[in-house]
Amino acid sequence: MVQRLSALRSVIVGRRTAWLVALLPILLAGVVIGVVGEGERERTPLDAIPAGADSTEAVALREALPDDDASAAVVLFTVDSGDITAVLPDLETLVADLATTTDPQGTGGAATPIIPAEDGTAAIAVLPVSGASATESADLVGELRDRLDAEVPDGVTAQVTGPAGIEADLAAVFDGANTRLLAVTALVVALLLIVTYRSPVLWIVPLTVVGVADRLAAVLATHVMAAFDVAWDESTIGILSVLVFGAGTNYALLLISRYRDELRVVDDRREAMAVALRRTAEAVLTSAGTVVAGVLTLLLSLTPTTRGLGLACAVGIAVAAAFVLLVLPAFLVCFGRWVFWPKVPHQGDTVLVESRSGWRRVGDTVARKPVVAVVGSAVLLGALAIGTTQIATGLDTADQFLDEPEAISASARIAESFPAGTAEPTQVVTRADAGEVAAAVEAVDGVASVQPTAEGEGVTQLDVVLEGTPGSAETDAAVLALREALASYDDTFVGGAEASSIDEADGNSRDRVVILPLILALVLGVLLVLLRSVVAPVILVGTVVATYAASMGASWWLFTGVLGFESLAGNVPLFAFLFLVALGIDYNIFLVTRTREEAAVHGTREGVLRALGATGGVITSAGILLAAVFAVLGVLPLVVLAQLGVVICIGVLLDTLLVRTVVVPAIALLLGERFWWPREVAPQAG
Repeated sequence: MVQRLSALRSVIVGRRTAWLVALLPILLAGVVIGVVGEGERERTPLDAIPAGADSTEAVALREALPDDDASAAVVLFTVDSGDITAVLPDLETLVADLATTTDPQGTGGAATPIIPAEDGTAAIAVLPVSGASATESADLVGELRDRLDAEVPDGVTAQVTGPAGIEADLAAVFDGANTRLLAVTALVVALLLIVTYRSPVLWIVPLTVVGVADRLAAVLATHVMAAFDVAWDESTIGILSVLVFGAGTNYALLLISRYRDELRVVDDRREAMAVALRRTAEAVLTSAGTVVAGVLTLLLSLTPTTRGLGLACAVGIAVAAAFVLLVLPAFLVCFGRWVFWPKVPHQGDTVLVESRSGWRRVGDTVARKPVVAVVGSAVLLGALAIGTTQIATGLDTADQFLDEPEAISASARIAESFPAGTAEPTQVVTRADAGEVAAAVEAVDGVASVQPTAEGEGVTQLDVVLEGTPGSAETDAAVLALREALASYDDTFVGGAEASSIDEADGNSRDRVVILPLILALVLGVLLVLLRSVVAPVILVGTVVATYAASMGASWWLFTGVLGFESLAGNVPLFAFLFLVALGIDYNIFLVTRTREEAAVHGTREGVLRALGATGGVITSAGILLAAVFAVLGVLPLVVLAQLGVVICIGVLLDTLLVRTVVVPAIALLLGERFWWPREVAPQAG
């Protein structure tokens, strides 16, 4: 193995092959990105619902209906003054004509008659939307809105909501959003690299390498998911880009930091890179392997798009690590020392580990009173973690957007004049006797109305309007009561937005119970193998969990006290735990592997201080960069991504500025050689 690694290093940094190794992967990646392109996939109603849930079975059974591809757009007409009944004839003529826009093939069923509200201020009509795909349906809704704006009578305002309207607004959220996210992410990374290196040139090299890795990862990940028939959605590629840029740049920072240090020791830049690559490859490969193993645990999720995110991120991390370890070293060797201008390292300059860097001084301060550092940090983290006891999860449809779209505002307006569930009815899909099922539904408390809306192949769909406000406890109780009342009917399932929200919450809860312990076990196992000790891995995993709890608690106070959120999206705790633990272990590995290297020569006490002095700067830079990159998720106007970005941003900052650079060194100083038990890491005699 050692011989193979040595041979690989020789190829990467060799005088004649460096340019070939640098340019060939970039050119090949460019061909793949340009010619193959990202894989494509149309969203389905089953993508975001846990497998085996009642609402999932309802969607599956509905596929037997002849208009299973059709959705419904609810058009709300309102008047500022007067009675809307005065313009009903004009509206009825308009609605009849609009049906040809939303259902050009006539396969979605007839539009419902206009229903005026008792207060005379509003009326609604339901139009079928029969696009062949989610994209086409969104386009049809857009055309519908354009026609309504142009053709409604004077004094009447028209808005579109319902399932089709909400889906169209959700699609609009991501219209160009991933491109915008990529641009902002690249800009943030570029600015932070310029600040970190204080060089007008050096930042271009890692940014280019990681940028190409990101685009290649998106192409490979989408095609891998398509090959294995794994679902993904618009947010998957956005999160993937953030992860590749964040992790890839972290790996690059570690490699470049060590390379610059080695240039101060030897004159030959190829020899310097060979040593730097040898010293950092283990940390990078272990870190990347841990993240890959961690994100692959998402394949155990009940939700298809969550499984897709896990697979996509695994591909992305593998590509990022490969480019940093294979392509980046070759580029750096090709450009030579001048790439660090104006702070060009020269042989004989003081290396970081021997210098009195800022983080070495921090280490010396911690060394004087390590107990105070540990206790003080524990009190701070514990105080922040108190917020986790208050966390509530679960967002209804109206709370999923940072900016309220038309479909949500229209739904809220409908609730003022009609039963609250009118805009997006709960659906009962059954093979049983439709009349008996309808009678059972009507007898349930909280049901305002029920009517059959589709039938075929022995399957009937009943649309049930609930009296409660969407997302309320009253509505949840009504859905559960419906399921209980219909439990005795064969092939009868309750679906729709409210039922799906309940099932998603149950699925998220189950995923946390199954996946979180597995992630911890994997991380602990990696550290046990890497360090070949017991005490250090247990301590390091404990600090990661403490960081997660503190970041969740601090984020909850920020969300409720400043940002006005009332709850977290159901999958945020799982995703935050995954990324904080899997990525947080990177900094553990960066610090502890260098500590082990130094301890073997200088002993654990001096070794940890030297390691902190050498890696504190790069860990801090990497952490700030990673935190900023995840904060960029707020560019996408979905609450779940904004919340995830905030939690990870806070967690990474706590990890890099406090836990990894104060708490872990303090514990290692207190334990001394026992930190490595049962392994012995001590200076060798002679």
